[in-house]
Amino acid sequence: MSYPFMRFIYTLFFYLLLPVILLRLYWRGRLAPAYRKRWAERFGFFSPLVTHKKVVWIHTVSMGEFLGALPLIRQLLAQPDVQIVVTTTTPTGSERVRAALGDNVFHVYAPYDLPDAITRFLVRIKPALLVIMETELWPNTLAGCAKRHIPAILINARLSEKSARGYRRFSALTRPMLKQLTRAAIQNTADADRFMQLGLPESNLSVTGNIKFDLTLPDELRQQAAALKSILSDQGRRRIWIAASTHLGEDEIILDAFARIRAAPYPWAQSLLLILVPRHPERFDQVAGLCESRGFHLGRRSSTRVDSAMDIFLGDTMGELLLLFGASDLAFVGGSLVARGGHNFIEPAAWGLPLLSGESLFNFAEVSRLLREAGALTVVSSSEALANACVGLLDDVAQMHACGTAALAVAENNRGALQRTLAVIQPFIK
Repeated sequence: MSYPFMRFIYTLFFYLLLPVILLRLYWRGRLAPAYRKRWAERFGFFSPLVTHKKVVWIHTVSMGEFLGALPLIRQLLAQPDVQIVVTTTTPTGSERVRAALGDNVFHVYAPYDLPDAITRFLVRIKPALLVIMETELWPNTLAGCAKRHIPAILINARLSEKSARGYRRFSALTRPMLKQLTRAAIQNTADADRFMQLGLPESNLSVTGNIKFDLTLPDELRQQAAALKSILSDQGRRRIWIAASTHLGEDEIILDAFARIRAAPYPWAQSLLLILVPRHPERFDQVAGLCESRGFHLGRRSSTRVDSAMDIFLGDTMGELLLLFGASDLAFVGGSLVARGGHNFIEPAAWGLPLLSGESLFNFAEVSRLLREAGALTVVSSSEALANACVGLLDDVAQMHACGTAALAVAENNRGALQRTLAVIQPFIK
């Protein structure tokens, strides 16, 4: 079947699904009211951008992708003749764009991948270049850009084997779509091979590494983290374990492990503090209730008061995960005890923390491989194994330090992708 016909079928299916998509947005708005707002933007209705500068449209689907792209965005903002447009799909991503960059960029939600919405969006911002973070590939978006001769660059691209199998099932749509990418800056050779097997021309790709390794920890953040750790640890008397970016189904496992550790016959175990940070803000209250139902004394980051008697400190604010990592001794990274593919290990590694995770790591396969080979990451599959791994590290300060040093070395040794990615982008801006 021809690409235009496949795209017609895809578009028709998308239009038919719109009522379901909008109902889902409304349903999610029960717990996160922002999902019920700014729907017009998702269809390309907003006040047009007025600028004489060259417009670079950067799409980052959510908060994690935006934070990963933020150093690159700041470098591009330093160029006086460039106007940056940042789009996201989620409210959490939108909130971080506004908090981090304010009026320095033009920000709206990304349009749905429908021809009319894409057309309205492109007419309103008139981009000279589209930069897509990681693997947000939409046929009508790329076709709309190709029709208007707007280069499209995929950066920090990754493609797990699971995702590749999904794309392969729709090769009549995927192969022509990938050929509409002007360039692709891919994280590693394994992902590059998968992209080429799906139809991306080898001449259009570069292996640039993962720009999330180019993370910097400002002195002010280090000072804030040290001050917070001093408070939470009772001036170093308590050890701190953070479980970050947890999903539904993981919190119970973590709390089971925490209870096991608390019952262990070690002097530090009774006073161990757990910082628990759910991935999605709409789950904050649910997780708080779960902790209290287990009999744990709970403190919340959103409260101005820190209770020295608390067992668990709930990270129920947005944009502070990096700070909370800096206030911890040991990190578990979530989305890995359930089939979510894991989350960003690089942030805790940059703080020099020893790392733990579950077995679902397909979204960070290369990063997790590097960390495991370095002896910085321990992978577990149950609450008992998680508890044992925590105890093994927390009771052996020398081993904990060695694992943390190894994690930091991986983070430091893999820097440089930011400049390589900018080298791919820059010729399309001049």
